[in-house]
Amino acid sequence: MASSREWASFISSVASGIYFLIIIFQVPLFRVTCSSGICRTPLQVTCSQLIASELFPAVVVKALLYPGAIANAFFKNKPIPSFNNLLKLYKFTNVKAAPATSDLQRIEVLAGSYLSIAGAIFGLLKPGRMSLFGTLLILWGLVREAIMRKSTSIDPARAIYMYPMMLIAVISAFLSIRKDVRKIVRSYRSKTNTKHSWTRLKAKQSKRDFWVLLRDFALQTKERIHEFALVDQVVFGVSFR
Repeated sequence: MASSREWASFISSVASGIYFLIIIFQVPLFRVTCSSGICRTPLQVTCSQLIASELFPAVVVKALLYPGAIANAFFKNKPIPSFNNLLKLYKFTNVKAAPATSDLQRIEVLAGSYLSIAGAIFGLLKPGRMSLFGTLLILWGLVREAIMRKSTSIDPARAIYMYPMMLIAVISAFLSIRKDVRKIVRSYRSKTNTKHSWTRLKAKQSKRDFWVLLRDFALQTKERIHEFALVDQVVFGVSFR
């Protein structure tokens, strides 16, 4: 049977791989306005800000976006987009002219997106807490934005929304932390061992009670046989006389 360390390492590696695929293939997790219009993944939020600030060359941004563009075209049965037309496909060509206040107003979502992408990439080498911190920061930013704008009238198509895949992203980010998973496995095993020990103890006690009852029954039967023998002797003696 595998040890808790081996189980924790296996679960953490699988969870890190799932989280990496969710991020790099741009599975929709939320809907929020950004510099390019509407962003649905941490990668779109990050790339939109990178293009607007010109921190990295456009080639780096295209390399990050291309796997998700291929996956999106595959699932929608569309032709694979050209590498050179990715910025136009994602409407990132005019993000430099867009005001930066839209991203700064959602600084939690922006920072969480950066951490999520970094955690997804570095998690393949050494899983850590960066993915979970980034995902929780995105959640906090979305909830705060939804509460602040609850009273204002917003177009439903541009309103903040969280997709069900966000739950899977949070779970996979949490399970990618090897130390925490190891604690869960140890706790589960200790409870299982305690339950098995209690079951074995009850079985032994039931077996012991059975033999005690059998012994008492044997003693009572012996006593009754002895009493019947005495009665027969008395009756036989009286009849003989």
